Amino acid sequence: MLSFDVCNAARLRRDARYDGRFFTAVRTTRIYCRPVCPVKHPLTRNVTYYPTAAAAEAAGYRPCLRCRPETAPFCPAWNGTRSTVARALKLIEGGALERGSVVALAERLGVTSRHLARLFERHVGASPQQVATTRRVQRAKRLLDTTSDTMTEIAFRAGFGSVRRFNAAFADLYGRSPSSLRPKGRGRRN
Repeated sequence: MLSFDVCNAARLRRDARYDGRFFTAVRTTRIYCRPVCPVKHPLTRNVTYYPTAAAAEAAGYRPCLRCRPETAPFCPAWNGTRSTVARALKLIEGGALERGSVVALAERLGVTSRHLARLFERHVGASPQQVATTRRVQRAKRLLDTTSDTMTEIAFRAGFGSVRRFNAAFADLYGRSPSSLRPKGRGRRN
């Protein structure tokens, strides 16, 4: 956390470089603000500084309706829809679409599946399901190159629900079977 003097000087200057790095809580109003808030400056003796909005709220302060601290840089709301997509990509990487549906993923993120599809189209250029399939194929391709596992073992380890879906995904992407992409002399046939 920055020192009281540094925070106070930045608040009094409304220095945008410190926006999101600390929050000003005013004891007399029980409100916390960003350092760039356009309201009249409170007396220095009435302010306390917190490193995060959550810390200010935990101390009993409520967010300012004028400067909207939840939109400060470095917070999820400031990142906007990219934050939702990033969270979705992390969940997909963790196997969310191997065990569940896009609808379940969207519910977990607090949006509708239709909205999630629009966000993916805008930020990723592909649907959540396409991203999941691409990641499964990439994982399977690495396993083909680095292991001696059977095609069935690779299909399930890569996250495919069936060997048939595994073969279809490779045919769609490469126009060939997975076994034809395996380096010669590696692996057992099944």
